[in-house]
Amino acid sequence: MIDTPEFSHIVRLSEIGSKPQTGKLAADAEERNALALRFDIPKISSMTATYKLIAGERGIAFTGSLASDLHQSCAITGEAIPVKIRDEFDILFVPKPDPGDLEEEIELTEDECDIVEYEQAQIDLGEAIAQTLYLSLDPYPRGPDADEVARKRGLKSEAEAGPFGALAALKDKLG
Repeated sequence: MIDTPEFSHIVRLSEIGSKPQTGKLAADAEERNALALRFDIPKISSMTATYKLIAGERGIAFTGSLASDLHQSCAITGEAIPVKIRDEFDILFVPKPDPGDLEEEIELTEDECDIVEYEQAQIDLGEAIAQTLYLSLDPYPRGPDADEVARKRGLKSEAEAGPFGALAALKDKLG
């Protein structure tokens, strides 16, 4: 049995006509709390997306913008810091290939859309938006006191810890 995602909004392919559809999705408090737990962040205060859905030859194009206010834990202090996410998304839903088919590798450039596979003639707009939010999160958020706390703990700055910092340290040792 497949678990339903926390923020699921299923659209059947039969509901998508030849004309573009527009809409807005907003996560309620229960969905936001469940997503915060899944993403291991303290809180998601709001999450909305406006979108356009267009059926095409390559698949179902799903474009729009995501807005979310949330809290992430500072990577240095652990303190919850407020974060505003404002991101555009460009996703192409394509049918999941049959296991017996030879899969053709698709190479995407940075400017091209993300590809999400679907099955059972339905797509989940909510899960695609949730994944977009997750990918928009800073993996190492830093609060306003992070540099001071790092210095007090003896942690190296990014410049000191990086490859050029190591070269500078070697140069200092060599005199």
